[in-house]
Amino acid sequence: MRTITIEKLFDENKERLQLEWVAGHTGARRLLEGDEIKHPTTSLIGHLNLIHTFHVQVLGAAEISYLEGLSEERREQAMARLFATKELATLVVSGNDTLLPLLSRYCNEHHVPLLTSKRLSPHVVDTLRLYLLRELAEYITTHGVFLDVLEMGVLITGASAIGKSELALELITRGNALVADDIVELHRISPDTIEGRCPPLLRDFLEVRGIGVLNIRQMFGETAVRPHKLLRLIVHLEDHNHEAFATLDRLGVEASYQDILDVPIRKVIIPVAAGRNLAVLVEAAVRNFVLNRRGIDSTQEFIERHRQTLESE
Repeated sequence: MRTITIEKLFDENKERLQLEWVAGHTGARRLLEGDEIKHPTTSLIGHLNLIHTFHVQVLGAAEISYLEGLSEERREQAMARLFATKELATLVVSGNDTLLPLLSRYCNEHHVPLLTSKRLSPHVVDTLRLYLLRELAEYITTHGVFLDVLEMGVLITGASAIGKSELALELITRGNALVADDIVELHRISPDTIEGRCPPLLRDFLEVRGIGVLNIRQMFGETAVRPHKLLRLIVHLEDHNHEAFATLDRLGVEASYQDILDVPIRKVIIPVAAGRNLAVLVEAAVRNFVLNRRGIDSTQEFIERHRQTLESE
């Protein structure tokens, strides 16, 4: 189960949301847990709700106005009810700061971080919701090389020493970019979307047998690496002597898919043999995949042309 501290949330969104930490510094290690995003009835973040408490409660102009309109006694009751819930992890105040003294007192007493933002509350909610979905998304790790090929996220898999890294290096020299080598983190950031990332320890590096570890960023420049990319296509490399190729569908009439975290990802199997230009084949596979997404199927066009020819004869 993935977790994130309020301290990390603050640090990584400080500049984007112009955040300031006002009170409740002793709650810096409070955790937001990844299991919460699996349940549609549970939300991590939202505007102030005194009945179904969000873990990250955002107070904008409307929420502050509501609290200001309460009598002092009812306002204290509302605050007591809010801070009595174990779900509350942090408060974020956007805009009006007239209630900061009251909120600071409660946050310090209950060790709940109190943050302020100069951005409008809807923007704060949307930004933090996307951030938390990415950070707490369900994920797995897999062996392979993940690349940005022609603006498409491509995962190259295959047996050890089959030439994945060498293929990746050639693709990079052709203007494509590296995301991750050897270990790829695959995160499900929405019900039907997988994002590939590189573990921090391996970022920018590509290992090529016979040469060693290469720093792709230093060798090819900033445009040769990507921090993350959506996974769209899997290219699996197989030795051409593999028995499976005796029955390989050469026309590719039926598209092949592989499930990653219950999301079907298009998969292409490319035979590896001496003299084959794998980089060109991978780029061709990506271009063909793009055409398929636009409703253009070359295989079906080929079959239909033959059918019409046979009928005319």
